[in-house]
Amino acid sequence: MRTRGDSRRVFLCGVAAAALLAGSSLGSATAGGGRSAAGPDVSEDSLRGHLSFLASDLLEGRDTPSRGLDLAAEYLAAQFRRAGLEAPIEGGYFQIANWKMQEPGREGFSLSITTGGKSTRVGVEHVGLGSGPAASVENAPAAIVNTRQGLDVAQLPEELKDRVVVAEAAPVPADRTERFQAIRRRQEFAAAAQKKGAVGLIFVQRSGVPLRGVGRLVNPESPPPPAPTGGGLPQLTVVDPELNAWYDEAAAQESRISFSLPATAERPVVLKNVVGVLRGSDPVLKNSYVMVSAHYDHVGMREGAGDQIYNGANDDGSGTVGVIELASALSRLPARPKRTIVFVAFFGEEKGLLGSRWYGAHPVFPLKDTVAQVNLEQIGRTDSSEGPQVNRAGLTGYDYSEVGKILSEAGQATGVTVYHHPMNSDAFFNRSDNASLAEVGIPAHTLCTAFVYPDYHQPGDHWEKIDYANMARVVRTVARGLEILGNRPEAPAWSETNPRASRYLAAWKKLRAAQ
Repeated sequence: MRTRGDSRRVFLCGVAAAALLAGSSLGSATAGGGRSAAGPDVSEDSLRGHLSFLASDLLEGRDTPSRGLDLAAEYLAAQFRRAGLEAPIEGGYFQIANWKMQEPGREGFSLSITTGGKSTRVGVEHVGLGSGPAASVENAPAAIVNTRQGLDVAQLPEELKDRVVVAEAAPVPADRTERFQAIRRRQEFAAAAQKKGAVGLIFVQRSGVPLRGVGRLVNPESPPPPAPTGGGLPQLTVVDPELNAWYDEAAAQESRISFSLPATAERPVVLKNVVGVLRGSDPVLKNSYVMVSAHYDHVGMREGAGDQIYNGANDDGSGTVGVIELASALSRLPARPKRTIVFVAFFGEEKGLLGSRWYGAHPVFPLKDTVAQVNLEQIGRTDSSEGPQVNRAGLTGYDYSEVGKILSEAGQATGVTVYHHPMNSDAFFNRSDNASLAEVGIPAHTLCTAFVYPDYHQPGDHWEKIDYANMARVVRTVARGLEILGNRPEAPAWSETNPRASRYLAAWKKLRAAQ
């Protein structure tokens, strides 16, 4: 089992060692790196060095927020500094977002279940506490509902007045879309139980992390959404073998439940986008910007047997180290691109594109002068579910703007085919950080080697499984594409004929009208 690193000395020594390892091969002219006719220096050894640190167990899956994510931010800033990038935010590389974390209160929690004169107490360590005001239920009869085949409101009894419903629920998936659907099913079940008079709801979850046990991020500039239907019903999720056994055996017996839920607690958190700048060489075009980005967070850790750390090497450690290597490679060009290149690593993509949305609302550089964004996501694994993806990279929204053709042109020089995936190029367009910038009008796309691959959002997404030789070619393709975008006199435009691009085209025209 993988465990947390709990020594600060080891923690800091790991940072220093990884930084030395990552930087050791830069500038080499080997088969894995070196200046070629196709584009700037890109070293697969350097990519491997960076990723073996950022996706190591020491960073504990880089959850938003977490100590591991903070360490990753410091590492990124150090690499931008080493590449000689300008620090554009009051002399630093961090775009700060002061948010809040709402977490279940734990002081004063209690849960007990009495069946046939025998009382079972559940410790707070097994419970994902509900959010909201404090609640208390004393000696309420239990309504045990068999939902082993999945939550179904039709299984609820008609009369639930003053009862506590107990039902089984599957663990909430890590994938953002599936997670939303699972939470919605729980909310619908809670709403139906509340409508029938229930005073509480306990979800029995046989494995994983109890829902709501880890808190919720709140942007202070955006009021929290209204409580979901059923949100007024006190809810708990319990992961406890003892409760599992009780649930399996108690249906034929009368049980009574008492619980006390403390109110939600709130604490401040500091989140960081990491931003570095390579100033353009042209006296006019240097005031326009091409962005290359990736998200440096992942989903953190999950309790349970076996490997507990979701290292996120491909998602999106690969894109993050691609940004690092591009910063190093482009800064060493004999002649810089005419436009300014902006390198960004976003926080909180896995929580709902939080960092890129924050940037879109608080741009470091004017949005009207930002001509394109190339976002890197999952560029390291070639073992796609569709077969090997060697010397190939799909672009989301390929035909939404001129950026697709420009990156294809770059790929012709580097031997990498940048293509339109018949299904995923459209389906995945709004699932990564390009979407936040596209919404405000910037031609923004995500480059991806394998859209779906083994270990996606699983603990097995390790740095050893990356195809570094192929990844170096993909990053070299992006470098060449950034050179083209950076030197091209005309800014790329959204398609006037593709109906899928119409909303982004309208936002782009609005930006240009403001110039």
